Amino acid sequence: MKRLLLIVAIAIALYVGYGKTNGFRQITGSQAAYTSSEQASSVDLIQTAFTKQKSGVQVQGEGIVSKILADDSDGSRHQRFILTLPSGQTLLVAHNIDLAPPVASLKVGDSVAFNGVYEWNAKGGVIHWTHHDPAGRHEVGWLRHAGQTYQ
Repeated sequence: MKRLLLIVAIAIALYVGYGKTNGFRQITGSQAAYTSSEQASSVDLIQTAFTKQKSGVQVQGEGIVSKILADDSDGSRHQRFILTLPSGQTLLVAHNIDLAPPVASLKVGDSVAFNGVYEWNAKGGVIHWTHHDPAGRHEVGWLRHAGQTYQ
């Protein structure tokens, strides 16, 4: 029993200490804060989806903008940019700007958090559904940049 209490006390101390040193990141008011270990799990999920060539996987994570591409105006308009994840994997973000506002003042080197659907491709994958679903049939996606959430 004493050993269990000791383990619990150590776990709580590590948890509290880690949270105070930037382990927590608030995504949006409606989303729960997540730790970097949870973010790592999401990055692992993206890496697994890429390795196994899976598509249609709801994911969230954060990356650094490595390239800004021209908007796609064929059909629904999409703001497009490349994120590099902490693992080194790159993702194309295709953010529907007919359904959500474009990410303002985006530049190379900026950090962007995301929640959307991963689709496999040989270059690392695509994240889409980073917005609300007007029909209400799909999980709400979002992008977060410079303290602003776009959905």
